[in-house]
Amino acid sequence: MGKVQRFGSVSRLKADRAEYYQQLHAAPWKQINDMIKECNLQNYSIYFDGEYLFSYYEYVGENYEADMAKMAADPETQRWWGECIPCMNPLSGDGPWMNMKEIYHLD
Repeated sequence: MGKVQRFGSVSRLKADRAEYYQQLHAAPWKQINDMIKECNLQNYSIYFDGEYLFSYYEYVGENYEADMAKMAADPETQRWWGECIPCMNPLSGDGPWMNMKEIYHLD
């Protein structure tokens, strides 16, 4: 297991798609949860406040780029993203999630 790396990111939901997005995440597909774990992510959480989403996860693998490429190439993950991403109204042009910089952490 590699050193734990923490990631936080934000996005927002389209008002007319928020309920569907929440339904998806209330019952995620088993293959998606399995792939997340297989790609060395743990403690993955998504929070919602009515418009904005905040996600947090920890990466415990040795090669983040390779694991993320593996996830992105997975057909079931692509299908899942095909359901989720149209629900989102991104905050930046870099994709559905905008990465945040960690400025404080306490173990």
